Amino acid sequence: MKDDRFYLIHIRDCIARIEQYIREGQTRFQNDTKTQDAVLRNLQVPAESTQRLSDGLKARHSQVPWRTIAAFRNVLVHGYLGVNLERVSQILHEDMPPLMGQILEILKELEAR
Repeated sequence: MKDDRFYLIHIRDCIARIEQYIREGQTRFQNDTKTQDAVLRNLQVPAESTQRLSDGLKARHSQVPWRTIAAFRNVLVHGYLGVNLERVSQILHEDMPPLMGQILEILKELEAR
């Protein structure tokens, strides 16, 4: 079993890649299938990583919407034909920045130990 830090770093790096991919704006995301594929993949992978975090870490950081992230992962993996890009775009702009902040705070806490 890997250390929680491993998964948190992986989540952080995927979010950073997403931020890079969507830097050119909403229109680019909506019209470029390569960008969509890259973003969706980098949403799926960290969502999977959240499921591998220890229950203790998730309990200590219950402000992070772990269940919502897991549910979204299921939509991406199992409902890929019905993924709503407008909703994904909303998540990217509204939910990802706070999540990145939460992940960075948890990492900082773990490094202080």
